[in-house]
Amino acid sequence: MARVVTEAGSPLEVVLLADTHWPRRARELPDEVWEAVERADLVVHAGDWVDLRLLDEIEERSRTLLGCWGNNDGPEIRARLPEVARAEVAGVRVGVVHETGPRGGREARMDAAYAEELDLLVFGHSHIPWDTTTPRGLRLLNPGSPTDRRRQPHKTWMSARVGAGLPGYAEVVLHRVGERV
Repeated sequence: MARVVTEAGSPLEVVLLADTHWPRRARELPDEVWEAVERADLVVHAGDWVDLRLLDEIEERSRTLLGCWGNNDGPEIRARLPEVARAEVAGVRVGVVHETGPRGGREARMDAAYAEELDLLVFGHSHIPWDTTTPRGLRLLNPGSPTDRRRQPHKTWMSARVGAGLPGYAEVVLHRVGERV
């Protein structure tokens, strides 16, 4: 994995991705996603890459990558990425995991699992955009999928400004693929 962001101070520009399922669901990531990846200070990917070539390309085209493996990722990806990745990002303790279980009770489960060690948790698996804060203050974000909308009306991804001084640790924008940033 590329270098880990540990800078404190000014918020950092972050791209949040998950469930790219490349090349099964798309031959390429959308141009707007690549443009955002190349501009961002950090790219966070919450698993289900599917093909090692996408991990290599995002590492090459991004300044910094924080990623984990998902249930559709094979041994090559699992050998390079952890099940749960963690980093301090502009004074915010950030984690990324693929699966958090069913929608019902998610906040309580994630509080029990991560609230003591993280401020913000990015997750994937459902392909459903999600932005909530748990009772203990852990911010939960799921960017959806930029390549496979499943039962959602749009393919999506997120961008965020992440910093310790921001409410909820991040200012988040949900992007619909095809709508320019």
